[in-house]
Amino acid sequence: MFTIEELERAHRLVRSMLPETLHYAWPTLAARVGTTTWIKHENHLPTGAFKVRGGLVHVERLAREGLAPNGLISATRGNHGQSLALAGRHFGVPVTIVVPRGNSVEKNDAMRAFGATLIEHGNDFDAAKVEAVRLADEQDLWFAPSFHRDLVTGVATWAYELLSAAPDIDILYVPIGLGSSICGAIRVRDLLGRKTEIVGVQSTHAPAYARSLEAGEPVEIPSADTRADGLAVRIPDPAALDIIRAGVSRIVTVNDAEIADAVRAYWADTHNLAEGAGAAALAAVVQERDQLAGRCVGLPLSGGNIDLALFSRWILAGD
Repeated sequence: MFTIEELERAHRLVRSMLPETLHYAWPTLAARVGTTTWIKHENHLPTGAFKVRGGLVHVERLAREGLAPNGLISATRGNHGQSLALAGRHFGVPVTIVVPRGNSVEKNDAMRAFGATLIEHGNDFDAAKVEAVRLADEQDLWFAPSFHRDLVTGVATWAYELLSAAPDIDILYVPIGLGSSICGAIRVRDLLGRKTEIVGVQSTHAPAYARSLEAGEPVEIPSADTRADGLAVRIPDPAALDIIRAGVSRIVTVNDAEIADAVRAYWADTHNLAEGAGAAALAAVVQERDQLAGRCVGLPLSGGNIDLALFSRWILAGD
C-alpha cells in the first residue's frame, strides 16, 4: 500500500486537475437516519464518480514512465473506463475499453465522448476482463486492471479529504465493487491514526467479498445479477480481500429494493441523483439505523451515472 508521502503527492495531482468535492451533513438526511451523516459528493466530479481520481494517478505514471507506448486497455461497467478515458485524453495515452454486452448505454456514450475506443464482449464484467487481457497481449497494449496500487492511491484521496475535514466520523460505510475505494479508505484511516470503524457494503445479489470473508479465502460466485452495476463483481481480487479482511469490521449486504429506496432518499433529502452503487452505502446506513444513534457517520455518494431508462423503470416505477 501507499505511504503518507505518496498519498499527499497523489492528492496534489488530483487537486491540480479536479475540484475538491463537497462534504456536507444534510439535515433532512440526518433526520431520516437518526444521526449526523456526512456525505462526500463524488458524484460532482467530471466523470460523475470517484474513480477518476485513480485513473489520473495511474495514467499520469504510465505517460511519465513511457509504459504504454501503444496505449492501454481495460474492462469496466463504466466509471473506471470513464476515468481512464479522461486521463488518457489529458496525458496523450490512447485508451481502449471492453464492456459487457448490454452495458449502460449512457456510460458507453460517455466513455466514447472522453475519447475511448469501445469494444463489447461477454455477458458480465469478468468476461469482459478476460477479453481485455487477451487483447492486451495480442495488440501489445498496457492492461489497466480495476484494482491496482496507483488506482487505490488515487481514489484514496476522497477519504483523505473527508477524514481530514471531518475527523469526528465514528463509522464510515463504503461500497465494494472490486475494492479500490474501501482499500484506500482503510489505508487513509490507518495513516491518519483515526479510530474510525469502516464497514463494507455489497449487493446481496453480488456478495463475493462477504462470502470470501466468511470462507477465509477468495470465493468466486456464479452470478452478479444486480441493477447496481458498480457492485456487479463475481470474482474478488485476492490483494483487495487481504486488505479488507484486515481493515473492516464487517460487510453489510443490501438488496436492489433497499438500494432503490436509498436513491430516492438521496433525491428527496439532497436533490442529488445517485446511481445504484453510489447509493448502496446509504442503504446500509438505513438498514443499521437502530444501532447508529449518537454516532457520527460518513459515506461517499460515490457515483451519479444512472441510465435514464433504468432510473425510470427501477427507481420511479419500482419495476
